[in-house]
Amino acid sequence: MNQPPEPEYPEYPQTPPGPPGQPPQTPQPPQYPQTPQTPQPPRYPAYPQTQQPPPHPQSAPLPQDPQPPTYPQPSQYPQYPQSPQAPAYPQSPQFAPQAPAYPAPQPPAPQAPAYPAAQPQPQPPAYPLAPQAPQQGHAYPQAHPAAAPPQGPVDDLEYQIAPGTRVHLKANQRGTDATAFGQLALHVPGFLMSLIVVLLVATILEALTGLPYWIPTLLWVASGALVFHRPSEDFFARHLLRLHRPLPHELAALTPVWREVTARAGVDGSRYELWIEDSEHLNAYAAAGHIVGVTRYALDKLPRAQLAAVLAHELGHHTGGHAWSGLLGWWYSLPGRIAWQVIRAVTLVLISVTSFFSYLAAGVLIIVVAVISLATITATYGLPLILLVMPYLTAAVGRKAELRADEHAAVLGFAPMLAQMLHGVMAAEEHEKQAVLAATGKPFTEPGTLSRLLSTHPDHRTRLHHLQPYLQPTGR
Repeated sequence: MNQPPEPEYPEYPQTPPGPPGQPPQTPQPPQYPQTPQTPQPPRYPAYPQTQQPPPHPQSAPLPQDPQPPTYPQPSQYPQYPQSPQAPAYPQSPQFAPQAPAYPAPQPPAPQAPAYPAAQPQPQPPAYPLAPQAPQQGHAYPQAHPAAAPPQGPVDDLEYQIAPGTRVHLKANQRGTDATAFGQLALHVPGFLMSLIVVLLVATILEALTGLPYWIPTLLWVASGALVFHRPSEDFFARHLLRLHRPLPHELAALTPVWREVTARAGVDGSRYELWIEDSEHLNAYAAAGHIVGVTRYALDKLPRAQLAAVLAHELGHHTGGHAWSGLLGWWYSLPGRIAWQVIRAVTLVLISVTSFFSYLAAGVLIIVVAVISLATITATYGLPLILLVMPYLTAAVGRKAELRADEHAAVLGFAPMLAQMLHGVMAAEEHEKQAVLAATGKPFTEPGTLSRLLSTHPDHRTRLHHLQPYLQPTGR
């Protein structure tokens, strides 16, 4: 294959020799023409500059605050000789330490007038309770710590227990003391006599209508529960005791006093119902399971402290079980009493009629009645004879219940007020005696022995005698 001819390179001129004694000079290479440079485009387009808006007159720069003066350095002040203790410069009045503000001495509070009792109210001694019945007897509640005897006028009360504060004690709500058990025991003969009467009536109804005799008998026995039935209590209060509900202004006057009494006793007062009797005599009631009644005279005439003492007395009947046991005994003995009144009335009428025609016939009738009565007593093992002494025994237990209720009020701190109320009643009775003597010219006749034995309330002097331990100071 033919090789292409090699290119011939131009021969560069040799370096001409220099002058003698100097090194030869190297010829400069030829200058090749420079390649024209292409202009580079700008990396970013040059946008036209935005013309700045003229400055707003309000945006003009504010004048700068004047610079604070430069105070001389501490080194420029004259150096004072150092002393062991720096001088105490007076402080500015606004930074001076204030002296502690001590409370101004208060004038002594005025002492409330003392009670009529010559000495401070004593704590009642712990009297032994009556012999215990099959169940635990009623323990009278001690006065609540916040319910000490009020220190103030006797005609007023200081309510020391705030409204809405729960001070109810479960053990103080209900109880049955020895007096309540005694009342129930004394009503057992009357209950048995009433049961006999109910059985006789039920047997007659069975013969006439075919109704089994045990149905009326069982209904009568179960009717005792109506003592605690609120609608039945309302009927009893309205139609038998002749009470009515208190009006708004009467309730406003009665409620604060009742709340103070129940708070001291630790009893829930809302469980009881307050009633009013339209009477001008001083009296109060504790009946059934929840009835507490006072007369209008007691509400309008008695000072609040004495009214509280009366209500505390009635509350003692409820917490001791006297109210419900008495009403229960009265209810179960009612058929026997009705039958006795009917027999007595019929016998008197027959004797009167027969004696009008012939004394002999009246004598025969009396003999027949005596024989029937003797046969009845023999058949019932002398049970009717017990009924002859039952009123006296029941009255004696009732008097004991009244003294127990007085003790309940005295333990709560109402002994001075109760004593004042009794003294007022005694004064009113003496005035009444003097009025009778002036009108008739005859002295007032005192009740006889049998009348006092049949009274269910002790006389006022006896009650005051039992209150003396709570009015006299105890040795400390």
